[in-house]
Amino acid sequence: MAKQKFYTVWKGRRPGVYNSWDECKEQIHEFEGAVYKSFSNKQLADQAFLMNSKYYIGSDREEKYGQSNLLDKPMIDSLCVDGAWNSKTNAMEYQGVLFPNLERVFHAGPFDVGTNNIAEFLGIVHALTYCKNHPKISIIYSDSHTAITWIKKKKAATKIQNNEASAYVIEIVKRAENWLINNEYKTKILKWETKLWGENPADFGRK
Repeated sequence: MAKQKFYTVWKGRRPGVYNSWDECKEQIHEFEGAVYKSFSNKQLADQAFLMNSKYYIGSDREEKYGQSNLLDKPMIDSLCVDGAWNSKTNAMEYQGVLFPNLERVFHAGPFDVGTNNIAEFLGIVHALTYCKNHPKISIIYSDSHTAITWIKKKKAATKIQNNEASAYVIEIVKRAENWLINNEYKTKILKWETKLWGENPADFGRK
């Protein structure tokens, strides 16, 4: 059985994303200068429709979904998260900011004790819970490869010492791990590519 394809029509009778070739053909058949392309999943087809067709026509971008460094710009209607850790005081915090309107939708901390990786990890989990109630957001961006890896493994591989000072933060981390184990989600978690796109919108600006 052939795998379903999705069709982005940038220029046709009614530009949009279509779920079958027959629907696409109605928009482009005998339409002068029609511009369209097939994709292997609807999310990528929707993403492509929001961008200039020249970035996709004649390329293999549809095979690279999930590798955000190959995209020319981040997806709109996404949620960016970032953490901050003070190496002098050991305090940490994190926040989530919508892209592109830059509205901050959550912030937690400062916590007395933590690490940068823990802050990034908790930020992503918090974002996932937020997206449960805001299904329009299908992508979360983080600039922490370590935190993204922890999310995939559903385990924070932190080496923070378990003592009286860190007990509260460790308990929060355990609750976040349990949430990942007990919940399913369809939200994509992608790397924010700072070199290509500039600073993460959720960055605290303390570098």
